[in-house]
Amino acid sequence: MTLDEAFPAVDPGVIPLGARILVQVKTVKTTSASGIILVDETTDTEKWNTQVCKLIKLGPLAFKNRETGKEWVEGAWATEGDYIRVPRWCGDRWSVPIAGTKDAAHFVIFNDHEVIGKITSDPLTMSTYIL
Repeated sequence: MTLDEAFPAVDPGVIPLGARILVQVKTVKTTSASGIILVDETTDTEKWNTQVCKLIKLGPLAFKNRETGKEWVEGAWATEGDYIRVPRWCGDRWSVPIAGTKDAAHFVIFNDHEVIGKITSDPLTMSTYIL
């Protein structure tokens, strides 16, 4: 899988407001590279447990003081286009069909302070970890 396949260019249909951020979750494929259709349980587990995302859009107050609108002293933790780790069970989630495929792109809106970390290595090497 390439980065373009993992994070296809799809219009999420929403922009974040206030101190929220919009991220795209790494896409879960419904078929294997050899064409085997994966069972729903497998794809659902991967979809709900993936914490690797691409930051798509910042709300106007993201990473800023809510009262003054000025950037925090430490600056923004991440910028649009960065790959980040996010909490597993937070945010408002939805899916948008990927044109020409049976797959869907998954999006989530989080509060800016919920970002766990910025990914500094290849985001494709990170996999879902299930307890």
